[in-house]
Order: sequence, then C-alpha cells, then structure tokens
Amino acid sequence: MKALALALGLLGANAMAAGLDPVEQRIVAEVRSRSAGALTLLERSVKINSGTGNLPGVRAVGELFRAEFEQLGFATRWIAMPPEMKRAGHLLAERKGKQGKRLLLIGHLDTVFEADSPVRTWERKGDRVSGQGVNDMKSGNVVVVEALRALHRAGVLGNTSISVMFTGDEEAPGNPKTVSRADLVALARRSDVALAFEGTVLDKEGRATGTVGRRASGSFELDVKARQGHSSGIFNSVSGYGAIYEAARILDAFRLQVAEPDLTYSPGLILGGTDVTHDAARTRGTAFGKSNVIASSVTVRGDLRYLDAAQKERAHAKMRAIVAQNLPGTSATIAFGESYPPMAATPGNLSILALYSQTSEDLGLGPVAALPAGLRGGGDIQFVAPHVDSLDGLGATGRGSHSPDEDLEIASIERAAIRTAILIYRLTR
Repeated sequence: MKALALALGLLGANAMAAGLDPVEQRIVAEVRSRSAGALTLLERSVKINSGTGNLPGVRAVGELFRAEFEQLGFATRWIAMPPEMKRAGHLLAERKGKQGKRLLLIGHLDTVFEADSPVRTWERKGDRVSGQGVNDMKSGNVVVVEALRALHRAGVLGNTSISVMFTGDEEAPGNPKTVSRADLVALARRSDVALAFEGTVLDKEGRATGTVGRRASGSFELDVKARQGHSSGIFNSVSGYGAIYEAARILDAFRLQVAEPDLTYSPGLILGGTDVTHDAARTRGTAFGKSNVIASSVTVRGDLRYLDAAQKERAHAKMRAIVAQNLPGTSATIAFGESYPPMAATPGNLSILALYSQTSEDLGLGPVAALPAGLRGGGDIQFVAPHVDSLDGLGATGRGSHSPDEDLEIASIERAAIRTAILIYRLTR
C-alpha cells in the first residue's frame, strides 16, 4: 500500500509538472511550504470578531492583514468612512509596476457575526474548521496573502501592478454607496482585471466553479392604503376590500405573473392594520388593529434579484401594472431600490474564467466551469464589474455561510492559493 501511495503521489506530481514551467513549479512549492502558516493566519483573523457593526474589530482584522502586505513590499493605507456612516473603512494595499495586467484583488474584513454573537469563533474538527467567517470570507483573504507571498518568495512579484482592497462592510455596505464604494470603483477603472475571493462553490460532481455573473440585489417597498370601517361592511361598494386583502392580491399576483428564470422577489417584512409604523433603519416596525375593523394600511418590504438591467425593467413594469389594478376602496404604491448592481457574464469575464480553468488543469486540479449567476448572492465584485473584466469565487471551499454551522475544508486553502498564485503570475507576465 505504501508503494502504491508513493507511486500515485509521483504520478500526480509529474502530471502537475507537465503543465508548469520551472518558475511556476517553484511558486507551487512555496504555497505548499506555508500550509500550516496559512491556517495559523486564518485562525488569528477568525478569533477577532469583526461583525460589520464592530468597528474596532474590523479595523483590528485589517491591521493583521496590513502587516502581512507590508512584509511583501506593498504600500498600505486605511481608508476611513465618514463617522455618520457607522462603518469601519477599508484596507488598501498596493504595489506599482509596468509588467503585465494591472490587477485588483478583492476581499472583505467583516462578517455577519456581531460582537454579541454566540457562535464560537474557532473550532478545529479534523480536516475542517468552523467559526465566525471562516468561509465568508476570512479564508479568501488568507488565499490572497498566501498567493502573493509565494510569488514574492519566488522572486516574481517585482514590477507588477497589483492593488488589494479588503472592504470593511461587504455584509452591510455603508450608505450612500457612492461614498462607501467610491475607492473600489476608482481602483477598478485603472485596472485591467478584477479577481474576488468569495468562496469557491463546487458543482454536483464536486468540481470547482468560477463566478462570471451575479444577480443584482435590489428591493421593493409596497405601501397600501384603504378605507377604515366596520368589518361587517367589507366587500361592499362603500367599504371596499381593505388594505390587507389588497396587499395579499398584489403579492400573489407577483408570484403568479412575474415569473422568469433567475428572477426572484421575496417579501421579507409585512405590517398591516389600522395603525402601522416602520423603522427602516432597524428593519422592524409595529402594527395595531382589531378584528372588527377593516385594516387601512399595509407596509411590505422585500428583496428583488435580477440578472441584468433588461430583466429589472421587465420586472418593474409588470409589478407596477399589478399594483395599479386596485381592489375597490384601496390604493397602492411601489418603489424600487438597488444595493448591488448586476454583474453580467461578459465575454471578458468568460475569457478570464477560461484562463483560470486552464491554469487549474495545468495544476492537475481539473477544469473550472462557470457557476450559474442565480446561485450567488450579492458581492463587492458587482460594483467593479461594469468597469473591468472580473472573476469571483476564487477563495477556499466551505459550507453554511452566515449560519452557526459555517465551516471550511482546510485543504481548500492551499488549492485556492495555488490556483490564484499561478493565475496572477500568468496575468502579470
């Protein structure tokens, strides 16, 4: 058995070497030599709570990674946000050169687990580890650092133009986004390629995928008004149907009539009665009503996701038409918002995926296919994708993001760092 294992190991090494030049083989070796150190770096970052609202925690994680970048010859600075935005800011690390493509690498420092979260920060479980943000996305940040470290140690990082932005509020971007994402967009406009390191998603066969498109993250606000009156009069020509029936009609018509692949609309909050208050900042509200009184007011707040601007316009038009067909005695208005713009699967994005997939095959790690855009949520890559060819999903592989069961396959850190290091090397030649 030992002989067979040795033979298989040599076969794998030779297969990998066949697709790599000597410099690339050294880069791979440098990544592998740091596997234990990469896990230690991940543990250090995860053990610092950095929920979006924990501003000192976010900055502390930023300082941890800042020291790593400075060791690799990057100039760093902290980009603070205005105090009224209640966001920690972003870490920027840069090096300037004239060789190859100008790259923008994107990660984020914050997690959904705030300072009072009961979720354990770190727990090793054999070949996996669980904890706050191990998958989303502190492991992706580690992948970036370790890939760049391997290039540095192999002596091939010089004269490259690489910017790294680790945002401090990806999970809940500060408003206005024209401010919180201004520096990220500016970096994109002077870059040739953007790579983002949210986790690598595996397909049903366990193969790696890359993200060339993401649906926009939008919203809808539905407000319904009606005549208040005695419940015994509901449905008659004087009292009408009331606000709750009208809201129910509208939402069910959305479900039945506004249907397209990859288009979703989810009412997440509904308040109805004779006296309704909604606190948008805290995403909560109150409702008062009596069973013998026709409800006069309903407020609905929902999520809306779409692939591109054309799909958005079709959905908006259909939803407005439904809202306008009021039941007797009622009226309704709808408004739309957008948090993350759509990331279209452009030819440029697909070309980067093709290079990434070839890199993975040359490494003996198999091809990388495009992940359907409908399978990912919102991410920072969407703010830059309109300005530069982009690819996301280059991070490590885990499960249960945003849940108490969030975990990570430890070996996937090394795989992702190897793929990333060789991809960056080839893009910057």
